[in-house]
Amino acid sequence: MLDFTFHNPTTIVFGKTAMDQIAAYSSRYGKKIVLTYGGGSIKKNGIYDKVKAQLARFEVCEFGGIAPNPRVETLRKCVELCKEFQPDLILAVGGGSTIDGSKLISAAARYDGDAWDLVINQIRIENPIPLATVLTLSATGSEMNPGAVITNWTENIKLAYLVSDCYPVFSILDPQNTFSLPQDQTAYGTVDIFSHVLEQYLNQDVHAPIQDRFAEGILLTLIENGPIALKNPNDYDARANLMWASTLALNKLIGAGVPQDWATHGIEHQLSAFYDIPHGAGLAIVTPRWMDEVYPTKLAKFVQYGQRIWGIEAAGEQCARLARQKTFDFFQSLGVRMHLKDWNIDSTHFSVMVERTAGKIGETPLNKDQILRILDACL
Repeated sequence: MLDFTFHNPTTIVFGKTAMDQIAAYSSRYGKKIVLTYGGGSIKKNGIYDKVKAQLARFEVCEFGGIAPNPRVETLRKCVELCKEFQPDLILAVGGGSTIDGSKLISAAARYDGDAWDLVINQIRIENPIPLATVLTLSATGSEMNPGAVITNWTENIKLAYLVSDCYPVFSILDPQNTFSLPQDQTAYGTVDIFSHVLEQYLNQDVHAPIQDRFAEGILLTLIENGPIALKNPNDYDARANLMWASTLALNKLIGAGVPQDWATHGIEHQLSAFYDIPHGAGLAIVTPRWMDEVYPTKLAKFVQYGQRIWGIEAAGEQCARLARQKTFDFFQSLGVRMHLKDWNIDSTHFSVMVERTAGKIGETPLNKDQILRILDACL
């Protein structure tokens, strides 16, 4: 096991009564709140009304319209709002995109320059506006980590902003808030969680069995509960297990003391910087092709994955190849379209994507030929 330091300051409030505690937790930070959200679905499913009822005694300023793959062009407007309003707390109500965008807002509102400077230069802001979340989509784990992925649509660049001071101070996790999700969002979220785990689990073994078993438990939970949530959207237990899996998959617990990869995310970020493909859909397409490319360098872990997760009795390369196919089949069974051509994406921008990522992504950095092979196979 590698050396590590683990710290996570986020308070998780989980369950059917979690929404009733928004006011109590928010009052610890003050009376002025900026409420951020996405395209307005929370106004249709009743979540908005519940949040507003909790905030009745607060001075609230709202900012909606944070899109999937949150764009800095939109976030700049909320940064200016925050600089004028001077909130005590930002409350992000939504999924990973709303939360990620709000993390950048919380930091950029305390910065004199442009918000994109923080992302490009990874500038740490030590006193961001405190951020809290009300989670409505199980996917990114952003409710309990400091990372944010931001898109500059003007320049077709999508980058992670990783600063240790942007952890949410508290996150409200009520699985009932995910009952009304469209099936495709449930599927993409399940894939996103699965991918987060694989990026920390499919590594060159360093004898970290505790982390491996944690990761395997999350993967098995997704395989069991993802299909249930798709078939019965109001199944509380399935939704609760997906939500907690999302949080545990990327709160730094299973990644402590092990090598990590993140090549599939690096490649997918290039795709969704140029095209409006959902992040989870892009990951579903890239992941099996990445597995084809790298399994020889991590064969022991791929065999462990195949045997423990999919019950494959074969060994060696045969097991690795079968595990790859099982992964592809699982994603497809969720209803995800598994080829880029299904999304009207061709190879037009592949050369730029390769140049941006070659030598920079992967546990053992992938070269240009490897990345191009992965992209071509995704077509």
